[in-house]
Amino acid sequence: MNNNSQSILIKREILIRLVEAFDSGDFGKNTADIPFKMRPKNCDVPYRCCIYKEREIIKDRIIADLGFAIEDIDESERLEEFTENALKREKTEENPLTVIDAACKGCVPSRVYVTDLCQGCVARACEKTCKFGAITIAGGKSNIDSSKCKNCGMCINACPYNAIVRLIVPCEAVCPVGAISKGENGTAVIDFEKCISCGRCVAACPFGAVNEKSQIIDVLQAIKNGKQVIAMFAPAIAGQFPGSIFQLKSAMLKAGFNDVFEVAQGADITTRNESKELIERLKENKPFMTTSCCAGYNNLVKKHLTELKPYVSDTKTPLYYTAELVKEKYPTAITVFISPCVAKRKEVQENANIDYVLNADELGAIFVGRKIEILSMDDTGYSYESSKQGRNYGVTGGVADAVRFLAEEKVQVMPCIINGLNKDSIKQLRKYAKEGICPEGNLVEVMCCEGGCIGGNSTISNQKTAKKIINSLLEKSEDIKKED
Repeated sequence: MNNNSQSILIKREILIRLVEAFDSGDFGKNTADIPFKMRPKNCDVPYRCCIYKEREIIKDRIIADLGFAIEDIDESERLEEFTENALKREKTEENPLTVIDAACKGCVPSRVYVTDLCQGCVARACEKTCKFGAITIAGGKSNIDSSKCKNCGMCINACPYNAIVRLIVPCEAVCPVGAISKGENGTAVIDFEKCISCGRCVAACPFGAVNEKSQIIDVLQAIKNGKQVIAMFAPAIAGQFPGSIFQLKSAMLKAGFNDVFEVAQGADITTRNESKELIERLKENKPFMTTSCCAGYNNLVKKHLTELKPYVSDTKTPLYYTAELVKEKYPTAITVFISPCVAKRKEVQENANIDYVLNADELGAIFVGRKIEILSMDDTGYSYESSKQGRNYGVTGGVADAVRFLAEEKVQVMPCIINGLNKDSIKQLRKYAKEGICPEGNLVEVMCCEGGCIGGNSTISNQKTAKKIINSLLEKSEDIKKED
């Protein structure tokens, strides 16, 4: 994803200002002032028609960051009322995403389109190539009959002038399951019956119209109320911030968390269980097994690929096992998972051991809002509690490498990596299920996001930087211990 696009930077600024407002003496008033501070009177309006629309969209973003669905709000309700309701809320909303109508451009429908570059050439390559009779020449220019066009793109490749283009709707184009489309008013609508919460639409929309409903206020309120709040951060989070992993832990403790756990500890448990499961399945002549740690993939199987369920590992996710470790040590604690993944918000709703989810942007906003410099934090007094393999779970191929490391002495492990869910990779997975075999291997690692979790929707670092940070951490980590 584009970690530093202007729409992402605006979202981050709002989160930081919201943290500062929460820590101020008057949360409601200072939150209500954010749209006016970000777009003061007589300022240049770089994105919208007027300053008033800019402020309204910022208000809607704040409401989403307070944890509410924009689709359900009363427009006359003041921001102060939303802050009051956020502080009183005992349960977060079910669906993790919301669409800001005012921010949505209402893009033109996706279609293949002939531009003015068309020369009406004698070759008629576009017309000859089209198998559906959708292209005719009239007025010295190619014309496409949308009722016949199948959007195959053959004419695009055939045109010698590159005069035919495909117009896309970014959010619709990236959704692997067709869960987002235009509503009656022409703006984006999410079908949550289809949605697998992958977050692709959030990252793809160049207007920032699709937002996560944040739980940042719930977490800050729990800390403020003196509750025992324990943070659990995903392996990919280690690659999102500067400094060592121990400095990151110190920064999180300074932010108000009572203790911090690496989810890589749970990843080690997942590795052990999944490697045993793979060995058992292969000895029973089962054709292949897919990994089960990716929440987006698990949602896909549950909603759209039920025929693949028999091939999915029964092993729980690293988060599941880490939450168990936390509850063993702190039975009454409030637990907060920190991840770059939208889909984990759905997983958490099904696990009583986990209360809230923050993404990397939200954790970063807490650091900035509370003026916590990670590089100035102490990194002493900690020990490495997770393995090299567990800490590499957030990178594509990391899960398969970990399972193979433990299982390879007993069975031959041939990994097949699905690096990102899209229409093609879903078709590939469906073929595996239908034919009952994966020709590429017997252990299929499926990552919803390209590059793995470090390519998730709510990342701060680009993948190259994240991998560099994680690789540096791996050099200091030991291999997971093999059982005798």
